[in-house]
Amino acid sequence: MIKPLTLIISMCFSAISTAHTTLIHNVNGYTPTLDGKIERFSTLVFKDGKVVKYGDKDTVKQFPQAEAIDGKGKTLLPGLIDAHGHIIGLGNNLQRLDLRGIPSAEAAGKKLQAYAKNNPDKWLVGRGWDQTLWDNKVFPTAADLDKFVSDRPVVLTRVDGHAIWVNSKAMLLAGISKSTQSPEGGEIIQVAGKPSGIFIDKAENLVLKHIPKQSIEQKQRALFAASKHLLSLGITSAHDAGIDFDTWRLYQDLAEQNKLPFRIYAMLSASSPKLDDMLDAGVIKKQNDFLSIRSVKIYADGALGSRGAALIKDYKDRKNHKGLMLENKPALEALMSKTFKHGYSAHTHAIGDRANRIVLDSYENQFKTIGGKLLRNRIEHAQIVHPDDIPRFKQLDIIPSMQPVHATSDMHMAEKRLSDDQLEGAYAWQTFLKQGSKVASGSDFPVELANPFDGLYSAVTRMSKQQAPENGWRNDEKLSREQALTSFTLDAAYAAFQEYKLGSLEKGKWADFILIDRDYFTVPESEIFKIGVEQTWIAGEKRFEKK
Repeated sequence: MIKPLTLIISMCFSAISTAHTTLIHNVNGYTPTLDGKIERFSTLVFKDGKVVKYGDKDTVKQFPQAEAIDGKGKTLLPGLIDAHGHIIGLGNNLQRLDLRGIPSAEAAGKKLQAYAKNNPDKWLVGRGWDQTLWDNKVFPTAADLDKFVSDRPVVLTRVDGHAIWVNSKAMLLAGISKSTQSPEGGEIIQVAGKPSGIFIDKAENLVLKHIPKQSIEQKQRALFAASKHLLSLGITSAHDAGIDFDTWRLYQDLAEQNKLPFRIYAMLSASSPKLDDMLDAGVIKKQNDFLSIRSVKIYADGALGSRGAALIKDYKDRKNHKGLMLENKPALEALMSKTFKHGYSAHTHAIGDRANRIVLDSYENQFKTIGGKLLRNRIEHAQIVHPDDIPRFKQLDIIPSMQPVHATSDMHMAEKRLSDDQLEGAYAWQTFLKQGSKVASGSDFPVELANPFDGLYSAVTRMSKQQAPENGWRNDEKLSREQALTSFTLDAAYAAFQEYKLGSLEKGKWADFILIDRDYFTVPESEIFKIGVEQTWIAGEKRFEKK
């Protein structure tokens, strides 16, 4: 039976009037906007997970039926986006041996020994050591681990993920001997003509392939451990820089069940044996924007701390050594070609100036050959770039995806590794912005701590947490507070094709926001990293509240 028109109108009006609207008022709100401004507000209204409007105290009167929440004067910002992290790696780190900040090989061994007593796993795995923090600054050896644990294999990943330190048992089980050759794109560090226990970049897999594969259940536990941590830090979306096939399946399964705890923009790992299978499945984009998979993570070189970053000239502290290219130019271009043909973006890891130049050349050649320039391709890290190559990012529409904390973590080590000339285009955030590039900021967790306020502090000050050096390291590249916030919100969203859905609190966007315990824009610069998150909301739902 056809319903009378008046009844239909009445039913529609009833549905509209009873739709759940929420507003949070009495807040000190800030949001970047698509026209490049930072807007202030005291009231935020949202319905069905999306922003209706922001405004002043009079806005409250416009929504008399809305559920009203008193923000108690707290500062409100858009949810922060980490444009480069490793989600499962972070979750694993939270559950495994953590060696971040350990002061010596001896201290690492003692912590390993204690960990081993309470951990029955056949392989003991950890991460976080950094020999540049130690007095002698030299790579440790297998013998340094053997005296603490010799009956089980031990694999400890360097903080940057580009080197592993293993004991003799691990080398024995992996069949490593003095006759084992370093693979192309990797290096087995030798001592007295024998493998020392340090494996750089592609040499890592000589040992890693023998570690039992992580189960889907273990990956899921790692994901939820990471999400709990990230939400507590105000991160509502993370770009996962290189996922394998099992993680690809896990994310999709959880997305279908609406069980992803925060938003994920995932990059397929170019090194995955099942890359073709994942690409053939097409671009994956969920309507609620909790999962987007439309890019491939490609590795060009190693890292600066392990002298694997590929340089144009020799390392200052290792003559006749220019680092490692993990893929040569033809291989890079083949991966880019495959990526573009599937409608995917290429996000390429490049740290050294030689790697950045080769990657830019590869992008340019592929754009001329098959296209792909409009795919918002990125260079991940873009740490040491020759000044002549910086303008090419803008010319080729390549997004520099950078991690501000790397500059303040690396500054002392970088000055030992590199000459002043080599550092001229290092961590050049402001130079990129001035030429019109968008800088997408992240942390590279778990290489660095995931707290985005550490990154905002580093971006604004270029100083350590002890406020050194005075006025900041290479301070011409500092960002303003407005620029830094935009790089962790709207520009990070742009780098994922999401600037019309995420990154600000403009009308129609998802209501992803955080309440923090002090005003980011007025707190002394020296205290930015001390800002704490009180609440984290995604799509109008509270996902974290500080107890």
